[in-house]
Amino acid sequence: MTPALFDEVSARVWLAERFDAAAIARLEHLVALLRAENQHQNLVSRVSLDQVWQRHIADSAQLLGASRATGAWLDLGTGAGFPGLVIAALQTDRPVVLVDSRRLRCEWLERAAAALALPWVRIIHSRVEDMPDQTYAVISARAFAPLDRLLTLASRFSTPQTVWLLPKGAKARHELSALGESWRTVFHVEQSLTDSAAGVLIGHVLGGPIDNSKGAHR
Repeated sequence: MTPALFDEVSARVWLAERFDAAAIARLEHLVALLRAENQHQNLVSRVSLDQVWQRHIADSAQLLGASRATGAWLDLGTGAGFPGLVIAALQTDRPVVLVDSRRLRCEWLERAAAALALPWVRIIHSRVEDMPDQTYAVISARAFAPLDRLLTLASRFSTPQTVWLLPKGAKARHELSALGESWRTVFHVEQSLTDSAAGVLIGHVLGGPIDNSKGAHR
């Protein structure tokens, strides 16, 4: 099946139909910053940079259509700022926290957020394990960790009302199946608009991991 946003042209048309001219201008600026910085550090692959509007910009922006949740957004393992920096560029009045453990990435994210005039963006240079407890309205993580590991690391940032938006590529259904009933969650898979083989896990974490050991030997 051909994805809805299958090339650079369709991705840019889709964005222009949904966001105002100021938002599109910020995205243009972000792409220019990304191209320039990618000559100094490998933020994204050269192949994906050639398809940046489909593979990174629209792929991130589609998450806004998956939830109407408002409030602070936490993007874990943000890397080059996807999806978090795109979300912040499209919703400039929304607090967005970008977390990455790599110093050079974080330094670039700081410069990019300043250049795009995104006052509500906060960059945290840290491992997720070392972050202080705080809850968020939305948690995203793109290709950061397998689902079970991600929940172990990040469930403390969540309430039952927190919306999790997790682009998982071709592994989405497999990771959800592998999680089974080991956590109290309500997740489903939605087809990515930018990749026919990819899925986005969307849902809520209702409680901590379930201990099945008590009945294991009965």
